[in-house]
Amino acid sequence: MDQKRDYYEVLGVSKTATPDEIKKAYRKLAIKYHPDKNPGDKAAEEKFKEAAEAYDVLSNEEKRQKYDQFGHSMGPQGFPGGGQYYQSGGMSMEDIFSQFGDIFGGGHFGGFGGFGGATGGSSRTRRRTRRGSDLRIRVKLTLEEIAKGVTKTLKIPTYVKCDHCKGTGAKDGVAYATCHTCHGTGQVTRVQQTILGAMQSQSECPECDGTGKVISENCPYCHGEGVERRDEQISFNIPAGVSDGMTLTVKGKGNAPRHGGENGDLLVVIEEIKHPELIRDGNDVIYNLMLDIPTAVLGGSVEVPTITGRARLKITPGTQPGKVLRLRGKGLPSTDGRGSGDELVNVMVYMPEKLTEAERSAIASLEGSPNVQPTEAEKHRLFSKLKHIFEQNDQKDS
Repeated sequence: MDQKRDYYEVLGVSKTATPDEIKKAYRKLAIKYHPDKNPGDKAAEEKFKEAAEAYDVLSNEEKRQKYDQFGHSMGPQGFPGGGQYYQSGGMSMEDIFSQFGDIFGGGHFGGFGGFGGATGGSSRTRRRTRRGSDLRIRVKLTLEEIAKGVTKTLKIPTYVKCDHCKGTGAKDGVAYATCHTCHGTGQVTRVQQTILGAMQSQSECPECDGTGKVISENCPYCHGEGVERRDEQISFNIPAGVSDGMTLTVKGKGNAPRHGGENGDLLVVIEEIKHPELIRDGNDVIYNLMLDIPTAVLGGSVEVPTITGRARLKITPGTQPGKVLRLRGKGLPSTDGRGSGDELVNVMVYMPEKLTEAERSAIASLEGSPNVQPTEAEKHRLFSKLKHIFEQNDQKDS
């Protein structure tokens, strides 16, 4: 189908439909358009696939949320898992039939001749790949490290594959016997009666995890677990521009699984160390500059901190409180490589609370001078600027 229909329209449900309503709608369409009930009918097969694709998205809370926001424009990377539908132009029949464990409670429709016949392939369930658990660590970073990116090398306690049995859990990696539950097939079959008729399901053998063999003698080093606890030194790169709370995934650096398989991942949670002088605002940084009255009135030169050091800043005569001076490119880089933020210098003027008699006299002598009195235009300009600042702050708070 060249033009994708709205998923809610496909299933015939409203956008506020509950998960149960979505499941019932899909169940009805799956039975109606099943290939075994409509042999040779390409239109029915396309509707069958379309309904399965719609259900897969709308039955998943995260996918549904993204679909409600972006629709089909999400593209190949829009949904978790890399957007399998957009890459392939539709779900494969094998993907669709794997859904039926959730919808119909098992594998095959007795009344429909079995899913294997519909796809022209085997009805044998694929073996699940074992996967180790993920590890989660917190890494503290300074603004300087965030600005440049950094490589961290840490010692992390983790489960690793046993060297003596190669992660199998069997003595010397070879002490196996045929599984007595599945007799070496790796699969177990069960038949149950449902409202749709006899339903046959085939699943991975729970005794041998689908391998068809069981350990006859445990590895004496890992006691049959296939893994052992060890402190591993792990190095990983943290790109420039990351922010507090962001989680980075280091593939394959998590725990090894029992009895072989693929490692889990290392999840690195970023914790930003507050800078003593700079405040982060997205990719920009803010510095509150306090000027004395002479510098604000007469102008001059001041030094301000930046992420990478210090910078000299020119102050023009008559600089008003609330003025924002911009140091372009002195902020943090964007994680997508699209430039850097700025450093925004927010000007404040210090009003002294204690004065000597000489200082008081000097300031009092200016009273009534036209140059130290704001004009109506200057008052309006300053009021408008302060109002704009307050409105921006209100928007951020909301």
